Amino acid sequence: MTDRIVNARMYAVTPAVEALWRELLGRITAEARVPLRYVPYPAPQPLEDLWARPDLGCVFMCGYPLALGLAPVVPVAAPVPCAEWAGGRPLYRSNLIVRDDAPYRSLEDTFGGRAGWTVEHSHSGFNAFRHHLLGYRTPRRPTLYGAMTGNLVTARNVLDGVREGRIDLGPLDAYWHLLIERHAPELTRGVRVLEATDTATMPAFVTSAATPTEVVAALRAGFVAASSRSWFGPLGHALLIEGFAAVESADYARTLEWDRAAREVGYPYPA
Repeated sequence: MTDRIVNARMYAVTPAVEALWRELLGRITAEARVPLRYVPYPAPQPLEDLWARPDLGCVFMCGYPLALGLAPVVPVAAPVPCAEWAGGRPLYRSNLIVRDDAPYRSLEDTFGGRAGWTVEHSHSGFNAFRHHLLGYRTPRRPTLYGAMTGNLVTARNVLDGVREGRIDLGPLDAYWHLLIERHAPELTRGVRVLEATDTATMPAFVTSAATPTEVVAALRAGFVAASSRSWFGPLGHALLIEGFAAVESADYARTLEWDRAAREVGYPYPA
């Protein structure tokens, strides 16, 4: 397995945070006796190319593309965020953010304005946002926004788009939001959460479907046991996680239910 890679791109919100993930993953995989090689994979390189690599050892993958089968992978474990909305479970949501000085007091106030989304295979930046908007559509109001900017690609681009006034509202992965607020607070000043979506299972660390079952089991056990290790405390505190929970593909079925609900009413894209 030494030729296989490990990476934490989705939540490497700053270089310092990526270093924390690298240390944490190094300790977990060492205890699991599964040596992997950390390979940086910075944005804007497409995540779908990373997930499809034949040497995939252990990397973050969003649950929606996982459920869609965009790459042959096996989920291993997902983080449990230190957040009230997670409730001690591997859950996350999307924060719908606006500028703090914007006049909006409800989501309806933003209708007719400008919104944006990341990529079509993102749950937090697309699927959850679209599902949330379904509750506001009516036969007389099938389109909610005057302009919708797609393919912003990253959560950082959504955040910057709102901060700089290019869009009025955007969906932001709530755990990513916690991390950037902790480690680069200057980037979240002047931004507030207007509403939040329902929760879904957190993105997981996944491995190639070709990984031997005994190696998958060792990795999963290593992640689940991490929070009990003496070295975990400072890393977990800095990364705002309580630990990890084992997950399976079935845990992400809800993302497909949300996708079907939107498509069945003719709403393939947030609009």
